[in-house]
Amino acid sequence: MSRFKTKKSKGTAAINTSSLPDIIFMLLFFFMVTTVMREVSLKVKLKLPEATEIQKLERKSLVSYIYIGPPVKSALYGTNSRIQLNDTFATVDDIQEFVAKEREDRDEADRKFITTSLKIDGITKMGIVTDVKQELRKAGALKINYSTRKGLDKR
Repeated sequence: MSRFKTKKSKGTAAINTSSLPDIIFMLLFFFMVTTVMREVSLKVKLKLPEATEIQKLERKSLVSYIYIGPPVKSALYGTNSRIQLNDTFATVDDIQEFVAKEREDRDEADRKFITTSLKIDGITKMGIVTDVKQELRKAGALKINYSTRKGLDKR
């Protein structure tokens, strides 16, 4: 007969879930703060051209986008390339007003750092792109960026 008896295990201990709601609300708050909502719904098709020597923009909050390409709904809008400023189709004449509005929306200290990024479909004719660039020049928007996607280096 032994004096010391081994205790038989009664199973595993239950997991304490009292702090679970706090963790869930903390994660929910984190994702609500860090998530960026989509600002523009694209109405033009964009298959950006490929490039090998690309650089990322540092402050994307100071970038205004102009989209150029064939409309998604070609039966309604035709097949010719169109210009999209924010959520609406526009003409070349609307670009100066667009640039002025974008400048007004930014802080006065940041206005000189605004970059206009052109997101142009790869099959778009250069005539419309040249017209847009001429209007940007007239509006004083001289910092222009061409958006591309990273391609393979074919050296």
